[in-house]
Amino acid sequence: MLEINELRKRFAGSPGSPVAKIALDGISFTVRPGEMFGFVGANGAGKTTTMRIVMGVLQADSGSVSLRGEPIGPGDRRRFGYMPEERGLYQKMRVGEQIEYFGRLHGMSAAAVKKATDDLLEQLGLTERRNDAVQALSLGNQQRVQLAVALVHDPELLILDEPFSGLDPIAVDALATVLQERCRGGVPVIFSSHQLELVERLCDSVGIVSAGRMVAAGTVAGLRAAEAGELRVVVRDPAPGWADGLPGTVTVDGDRHILRCTGGDDQEILRRAVKAGRVEHFGAEQPSLTDIFKEAVA
Repeated sequence: MLEINELRKRFAGSPGSPVAKIALDGISFTVRPGEMFGFVGANGAGKTTTMRIVMGVLQADSGSVSLRGEPIGPGDRRRFGYMPEERGLYQKMRVGEQIEYFGRLHGMSAAAVKKATDDLLEQLGLTERRNDAVQALSLGNQQRVQLAVALVHDPELLILDEPFSGLDPIAVDALATVLQERCRGGVPVIFSSHQLELVERLCDSVGIVSAGRMVAAGTVAGLRAAEAGELRVVVRDPAPGWADGLPGTVTVDGDRHILRCTGGDDQEILRRAVKAGRVEHFGAEQPSLTDIFKEAVA
């Protein structure tokens, strides 16, 4: 289990901007084995800084990062897989050679790294591009190669900064499938993303960060359930003025009247709707992750 506890980080000001910037202000969260954790927030919220501290690229001013209850050291980080926001591929190297090269840097044998490379090329749909130079690939395919580099040494933990950025739906599905397979094998996965619908679909839990603070965290289902559900009522061809005096707002779509409200007497609303016309829908709708995000960072 990866535990991030009360991380704080301040960057000194510059001559042009002398005011110090607080990047992290007490960030805490936990990622369990086999869990996919979505780290979401606006640009500059603190996601990348947190990931760099976990990887040892930056040092926190205070707070701790531990794995299995022990402080993380260089030996642990060598067993992590990291995909930085700024991609780091050798553009003139061939795809297969690139993946094998990074595997050998992790100490893998020639036979093991070749098998791992073959498997990843197949899983990520890159087998036919094995002998192409990286610079000849589309940005989406370069993204796949970058993920393969992060995975080649069979890491114990995956930390991915915007891995789905700029990918088409087919590439998203290919990468998501590979990550889900790793999770099923017990590997904790952390990834940041601005694609909240994707985070909601893939992640077991999510953390929403704003201005260096964690403003909401938990399972996606738990965060949705914690928010007040909105009642949605759809009545076809109702009598005029049927919703007068009821809470909420009514929109009209052809002969369908749609009432959305929070609060009020739901039984009275149902009685009025049944009396007014044919009720096509009556039920509470939980907010999406996008709705929760907007509310949390407001």
